[in-house]
Amino acid sequence: MSDYVITTDSNSDVRPEFIKEHQLTIIPQYYAFGDTVYGDELNMEPHEFYETMRKGELPKSMANNPAVIRERFEKILKEGKDILHIAFSSALSGSCNNVMMTANELLEEYPDRNIMVFDSLNASLGEGVSVYRAVELWKAGKTMQEVYDILMEERDHVNVSFTVNDLNHLQRGGRVSKTTAVVGSLVNIKPILTVTREGKLESDGTVRGRKKSLKTLVTRMENSLDLEHYGKDRMVSVLHGDCLEDAQHVADMVRELGFTNIVINDVSPSIGTHAGPGVVGLISYGKER
Repeated sequence: MSDYVITTDSNSDVRPEFIKEHQLTIIPQYYAFGDTVYGDELNMEPHEFYETMRKGELPKSMANNPAVIRERFEKILKEGKDILHIAFSSALSGSCNNVMMTANELLEEYPDRNIMVFDSLNASLGEGVSVYRAVELWKAGKTMQEVYDILMEERDHVNVSFTVNDLNHLQRGGRVSKTTAVVGSLVNIKPILTVTREGKLESDGTVRGRKKSLKTLVTRMENSLDLEHYGKDRMVSVLHGDCLEDAQHVADMVRELGFTNIVINDVSPSIGTHAGPGVVGLISYGKER
């Protein structure tokens, strides 16, 4: 059995200490304010990024760089190891396709090696839970093919709901109309969004008020549970855009349901570009999304 390593991209929002502990290779996703591009050697801390947005500067995001993918993958292949890459949703970006094209090119040059690309059809920690799961299975001695197959079986059961504090960022990205953003902001409407099984972002209703929107995330998680197949030992993830207190409040409500394996992390800038400060999301295993 060939040795293999697990790689992913920075959109997966896996916690830095976990990346360091398991020596995961990360493919950077890029974002920019004006002409300054961040994402690899140059980066902004999440608080700085969201504060810059609050001051009115509007960032943009960019896909990964095939040259960087090649450089990082080739280093692993030259060490005689195979690669299982967990990718950002192909329905939201060209990043997954960039990885697949680069992988195919490299496999022609390294025919004795193997690269498998798992399209998470998810984003942020919705993608990240598959990274955590893959590492768990790798540590349990599963082969790369076995890990890939399990991830595929479980992919449609990774449920994501999130809410934003400011509709204007979703309007910029074309997720809601300008009229909806203006009217919704005036009457304190908070949208609930989800990631579909096709990997796309989709509106899933609205509620009035921040407190109710956070509670709704937990209620929807509770309604989607499938404890017969995905028990309370499974990871639950809470993501946030520089609003840790709200994320901790959501995590506390999840603990009241009996879950203890809870990960909280920032929404990375390349994702936060589209959601803005104040985004809060909840990811759990359950019924098919």
